[in-house]
Amino acid sequence: MNSRQRRGVIILLLSVVCALGAFAGVLSVISDVKSKVGPEVTAYRVRTSVAPYTQLSAAQFEKIEMPERWLSKNAVTDLREIQGKIAVTTLRQGSLLQSDMVVDQPALKTGEQEIAIMIDAATGVAGKITPGATVNVYATFEGQRDADPDQSKLIVENARVIDVGKLTSLEPDENDRNRQPTDGVPITFALTAVDAQRITYAESFADEVRLALVAPGRDSDIAATDRTYELAKDK
Repeated sequence: MNSRQRRGVIILLLSVVCALGAFAGVLSVISDVKSKVGPEVTAYRVRTSVAPYTQLSAAQFEKIEMPERWLSKNAVTDLREIQGKIAVTTLRQGSLLQSDMVVDQPALKTGEQEIAIMIDAATGVAGKITPGATVNVYATFEGQRDADPDQSKLIVENARVIDVGKLTSLEPDENDRNRQPTDGVPITFALTAVDAQRITYAESFADEVRLALVAPGRDSDIAATDRTYELAKDK
């Protein structure tokens, strides 16, 4: 082996040693980072924004992995925790799901029953009525005789909403083909037996049924004299 070959072998060996040293350095850095970051755990991120009081499902969230040390104590790591729950506030897209963002879906109280009616999307409070909300239900009726005035009546006060369905296209009644198709939303209420009868009657016989959203955290208190309205008596 001549001197040139010897120099080539030496350079090759030095290159191998340097490469091994660099590789060892990378492994050391990775090991150091892992020791500082810690093991990763499962968490869940909101796919698209979820409105308050909306019933939750697994499809609304995406699974991610993140270091355990960076995860808050109330972060949801198992989607079974959201079964039967609703959002207590708006869940923003990309937010990490946490247990204090959800609450149990409102259940029926003693003496209450579920009843659902279809509300015209244009005459309800479009997009603002959500499960857990409180509403007043108004209905307008034509006079029974030609001389009788039309009336607007407060049918049910402080009705508790427990579910809001999907927007549905409503075809006009066979006897009223002049009306255009409208969009309706099925609203489910928790009501006493008497209020359930009142709201059923209104849906069946009223010209229109409207919902008035009551401010969160309080009940409406409407005087008996203000529960029926006639235009002729308006002062």
